[in-house]
Amino acid sequence: MEATVKRATIYLDEVVHKALKMKALETSRSVSDLVNSAVKNALAEDAEDLAAFENRVNEPLLSYDEMVKRLRKDGRI
Repeated sequence: MEATVKRATIYLDEVVHKALKMKALETSRSVSDLVNSAVKNALAEDAEDLAAFENRVNEPLLSYDEMVKRLRKDGRI
């Protein structure tokens, strides 16, 4: 089953638009397909970030000073 497609107008920087057109030609994909894919990837990253925050909600909070002390103790800085 194919998803419903909606039309939208976006304004791109001239250089970004040129790069998108070149990539579309090189990859045999449309500019719309490339933009759609990029937006989906960005939304998926946001969803992953939100899930990570939810998974860590019960972790104790550390102050900046405490974090620096731990990093020094572990030899990371």
